[in-house]
Formats: sequence, C-alpha cells, structure tokens
Amino acid sequence: MDSIFQEIRILGDTPSYSKHDRFVQGIINAINAKIVVRDEILPTVSKMMKELGFSRETVIRGYKELIDRGIVVSRNRQGYFVGSGNTDRIMNVALLMYNLDTFEEQFYRNFRHEIGHNISLNTYFHHGDIEIFETILSQIKGKYGMYVIAPIPHPKTRELLEIIPRNKLLIFDRYEPLDGVFNHITQEFAKSSYEIFSKLAPRIRQFDEFIFYHSPASLDPKEIVSSFKKFLKDFNIKGRIEKEFIPGTVEKGKVYFTLDNFALWQIMRDSISKKLEPGKDIGVLSSNDEPAKEITGITTFSADFSEMGTLAGRAVLKKQEIQLTVPMILFQRTTL
Repeated sequence: MDSIFQEIRILGDTPSYSKHDRFVQGIINAINAKIVVRDEILPTVSKMMKELGFSRETVIRGYKELIDRGIVVSRNRQGYFVGSGNTDRIMNVALLMYNLDTFEEQFYRNFRHEIGHNISLNTYFHHGDIEIFETILSQIKGKYGMYVIAPIPHPKTRELLEIIPRNKLLIFDRYEPLDGVFNHITQEFAKSSYEIFSKLAPRIRQFDEFIFYHSPASLDPKEIVSSFKKFLKDFNIKGRIEKEFIPGTVEKGKVYFTLDNFALWQIMRDSISKKLEPGKDIGVLSSNDEPAKEITGITTFSADFSEMGTLAGRAVLKKQEIQLTVPMILFQRTTL
C-alpha cells in the first residue's frame, strides 16, 4: 500500500498536475509498475485522505474517473479494486440495443469503429422486453462512464432511465422524453412516414389497395399507424390495416407494407409462387434499409443507421453534446 501512496506523492513535483490528476495518474502508474494487479484491493477513501492529505471529494472524484475508464471497479461494501489492468482505456461504455438485426449491426459496426480500441465496450440486448431492460439497467448502473441506450416504448422506460446521470446518457434509435437536457440521436416517425407515403402516392395509385400489416402488440412505432391513416384520408386512397400477414394471401393489384422482415420475405415468397411480379402486379414497401433489400430491389424508407452509429461514437469519444433527429430517407426501387 505504501508504494501506491508514493507513486501519487512523486507527482507532486509536477507543477501542471492538480491533486485530482496526481491521484488518478499515480494509481495508473502503480498498476503499470505492477505494484497492484488485477482484482487487488486499493486503499479506502479514508486511508487515502489520511496518507495524502487530500479531501474526500478529491479522492472520490479520482476513483470515479478511474471507474468510468474501466481501470478500477467498485464492489458494493467491499471497496475499490483494480479492474482489467488496461490503463490505456479512456472510458468504459455500455451499449444497450434491441438485438442485432442487419440494420442495427450497421449501427454497431460504425459505433465500434468510431470509438476505437482504447474505449472498453460491453454490449447488451433487451429484445424489446421491458423486464430484461430493467434487469440489465439494474445490473450495470454505476459501472460505466457512458450508457448508449436504445429505449423501449413502454410506460416504465422513463422511470428506469432516471437512474443514469444525464451527462452519461446517450439515447439512440427511439426518442424517450426525459426531463432536462440529454444527448440523443433518434428517429422521428409521424411526419417522416407521412412524407414518404406522399412521395410514393403516384405509384400507390396505380394499384387497387394499400395494405399495412401492423400488430397492436408489436413494438412498431405507433406514429406510423396514424400517418398511414391520415395519408389514406388526405389522398383518398383505398387501404386498410391488418394485424398480420397470412401466407398464401398475396393478390394482384395490392400494395403490401410491413415493418416486419419475416412477413416481408413471406410476401416476396408468395409473389414468386404465384408468379406475380413485384412493382408490376403487386407493390411492396418496407422500412429499415439493409443490403438484402437493396439487392432484391425492395423499396424502403429508413434512417441511416451507419451514420447514426458514427455520430454516436464520435459524441462518446469526444464527449460532445448532441441532440439530433435523424431524417428518414426513401430508397425507391423496383417493388414500388
């Protein structure tokens, strides 16, 4: 223990170092010199105060920075311990996503690339389940320097996110209204989807009916439902909403719109089995663009998840403030 204190005291000869800097760098130097190793306990706050003459606030703030960077871990009622031993880490980041669909993988790849290798990243998936979401948040609270979270549209979500300090929170994908200023890079669905439908109106009019598959129990944005109904009324277009697609029901003269990839590929399979040509005999519209949809010529509208990942990574790495609504982009292809 005395050697740790000595590493911190030595830095008192460096004029540019504040007490906070000396504390943080001194512990890093002690780890690099193998004075303390992974999982070894560090001096208590009280011991640090007594030996160094630092205030409680200085010691606690120093330990907090080391925890944020993943260099030190705090174990409830046990004290502070050396973490991974990687002292090059700038920060320890938790990324909480829905799952790893192709478009979300685009976000992840760009986010991971942007933050680089000196940031420790742990990725979790809630799969749209509020109980899993709550469990993960309770397990990771206080352990990371930054939390990058795709929230679930649920009444409990706002309350659950309150445990995370605003300066450590970045919300992406779905927007969740919270009190105060917080970072977010999110989509907007109501106005954007209405504008997309409006752009596609001339093509939609070439068919007999516009059918949107949406289950009320799904996590699909409810705003799109309202925009779909408004579009049908404003443009005097025949259409309806169905809870689910039933295989074998594809008919000539219909435009099929779904946010569910499984239903989308069933529709495409039906069109092949019935020898109906998408874009001519039927129309097909999807969301969340990805390479498979581009290759098969499916018309989609989507936020740019790759760009979203890049911007989120940059904001975390540079500790930038960002409040951004990402625009929807129409990718008009052969199916509509």
